[in-house]
Amino acid sequence: MFALRNYQIETIDKVYQSMRQGHKRIIVQQPPRTGKTVIMAEIARRTTAKNNRVMFVIHRKEVLAQAKATFKQQNVDMGLATMGMVQSLSRRLDNLSPPDLILIDEAHHALAKSYVRILQAYPDAYVLFFTATPVRTGHDQLDQVADDIIVGKSIKWLTDHRFLAPYKYYGLGDIDRTKLRKRNGDYTTESMDQALDRKIYGNIVKQYQRLATGKQAVVYCHSVESAQKVMGKFAKAGISAAEVDGNTPATVRDDLVAKFRNQELMILVNVNLFTEGVDLPNVDCVIMARPTQSLALYLQFSMRCLNPREGKTAIIIDHVDNFLTFGLPINDRDWKEAIVTKDKRTSKPAGDAGPAIAQCQECFGTFYRSDMKDGCCPYCGHEMKAENKDYKVVNVDLQEIKNAELVKHRKDMAQKIIQDNLMSNIAGKSPGQLRTLQEFQAYAKLHGFKPGWAWYQYKNRRKH
Repeated sequence: MFALRNYQIETIDKVYQSMRQGHKRIIVQQPPRTGKTVIMAEIARRTTAKNNRVMFVIHRKEVLAQAKATFKQQNVDMGLATMGMVQSLSRRLDNLSPPDLILIDEAHHALAKSYVRILQAYPDAYVLFFTATPVRTGHDQLDQVADDIIVGKSIKWLTDHRFLAPYKYYGLGDIDRTKLRKRNGDYTTESMDQALDRKIYGNIVKQYQRLATGKQAVVYCHSVESAQKVMGKFAKAGISAAEVDGNTPATVRDDLVAKFRNQELMILVNVNLFTEGVDLPNVDCVIMARPTQSLALYLQFSMRCLNPREGKTAIIIDHVDNFLTFGLPINDRDWKEAIVTKDKRTSKPAGDAGPAIAQCQECFGTFYRSDMKDGCCPYCGHEMKAENKDYKVVNVDLQEIKNAELVKHRKDMAQKIIQDNLMSNIAGKSPGQLRTLQEFQAYAKLHGFKPGWAWYQYKNRRKH
């Protein structure tokens, strides 16, 4: 059996307390990488020990076998447990024994018709909706099927208590976000093709070598074509890499995942696979090469590398500026408000997504300004007093913090843009999008950096 952590025991106690208060359909929020399956297995063990039946529902086959193994290890009476894919279970309801308790994993999907069919078939069952991110894109939210929510420990608390690894976050800006277009709650593949800088594929390898060389990494791409390009760039650099996607045969995918776990592969590039539930404990670096409008995907992407290990500091490399939409992974979020259907909300979901975010123009580190040390970047020590641009993400909208000094700076900036076409071309770019020495020099002049900054950045970009 698994030895439960104190926060897992606390969550289980709160679940039973909610049941005693009369709630029957309860959302259980737990951040990624914190053992939701173990919590479910322990609740299932206690349930079957009282001769009650349990149904476990999941929507991805990659996770099902892993969950079954966890349930068995936790001494669940498997004769009283029905575990399966939602698509399969929803078609066999007439042939299944009615459960006393239903456990739904990745429950932010639970408003889909197949889930609703199961819920309607067993109106007397207790239902626990487990998810790291109980918020959905679109209007309808989980309050339509649930009557309570248990919120787990915050990511900050889990990090401070060493249940998650600390991390360094780097934003590279290899994207023109004005070209992104949405459909069905997230960006279209076509618009992502257009928005990504054509040099991103080479930059992914260069920045990995600069920031995380020697660390095993998972790369998230938006299409099979882009994933194969990234894999090819790593291979060309002599770094062992493989690409997996929905078309990869299961036997091949399982073999590649096994090689990655055995540290025979350094880089695993994927398209929409390693998001929910899949256990890859030895990931030390995550590379985001696809933007998303989904908070669930963002947290699954960025936190994939946060499994703790003594002395570990994870590296998150964000080439597409997802932090501009969601803030940093450690941000506190108002999950109780997030589960409310949109026209019933008193405020926007997830609340204030955190304090001002600053970005170092030397190493591209991205962090809270409050984490700066004596006015310097906490990652590389670069002095940031002359850099006035902060970011604050509030209710998933980017807002710049304005003050009198910044307003004056912007007026000066506008005048410089009029005077210099080159500055006009680079004014809306981040340092990660600059290519030539002239562009770096113009950027330095525009933002009031010392002349040596441009030469150092250009030389460093060429070197890596």
